[in-house]
Amino acid sequence: MRELEVAREAARAGGAILAGYFRQGIEMRAKQDCDFVSDADVESERAIVDVIRSTFPDHVIIGEEGQSAGAADVDPNSDFLWVIDPLDGTTNFAHDLPHFAVSIAFYQRSQPILGVIFNPARGDWFHAVRSEGAFANGVRVEVADHASLSETLVGVGFYYDRGAMMEATLASIRDLFQQKIHGIRRFGTASLDLCQVGCGQFGAFFEYELSPWDFAAGRLFVEEAGGRVTNCRGADLPLTKSSVLASNGKLHDAVLEIVQGNIPQQNWD
Repeated sequence: MRELEVAREAARAGGAILAGYFRQGIEMRAKQDCDFVSDADVESERAIVDVIRSTFPDHVIIGEEGQSAGAADVDPNSDFLWVIDPLDGTTNFAHDLPHFAVSIAFYQRSQPILGVIFNPARGDWFHAVRSEGAFANGVRVEVADHASLSETLVGVGFYYDRGAMMEATLASIRDLFQQKIHGIRRFGTASLDLCQVGCGQFGAFFEYELSPWDFAAGRLFVEEAGGRVTNCRGADLPLTKSSVLASNGKLHDAVLEIVQGNIPQQNWD
């Protein structure tokens, strides 16, 4: 599949830039409180866009750092749409934690066709192709078989908001612990968190606010591994800013009841 080859090439190009900056150190700049950007993000996105456009010059690209169209300017029903995050896990990157990724997804008419996620610090590759499965470092993976919350580990993400959204997340964590889950993990890179659901390490993952580039590739990875992905109200996941709940499927309704019950009032979906 030519698009998959291009996605891999683009991820490799963006990842090489991130790896270089990660070794040398990088100065971060704040977009807003606790939300950072660096030259690494911008250069990685430029490299990714250049690779995609060299093969598919007429395709639409949504990127986080402004090298392409913003999400608000793009029709999600476009025939050929790429959704890219040149550096997911920027805060980890800024603090020398080797848990970050390049995330690239290809959509057709709002349907995810493929996703590639690459952690250049560890050399880990994850990819999924619609109707062909999910693969971690070339090995096909499946979601966990856990049928009860008391059997599983749950991943969580916090948005940069330190107000109502943070309180809602903490309330859901409390309620999940009351269901005797094995534990909560917060690694700070949504694309890799979704891969951990697909690989069977998490039974579920949720976050109350994510941008489409955060979940576009990981969403397909979970689905192709046999899991389920919705927003935190149980509706289909849009290709816009949204809450996200991913699970192995068997646990979805149980986690949904908790996270839906704690959604902050200003949440849009």
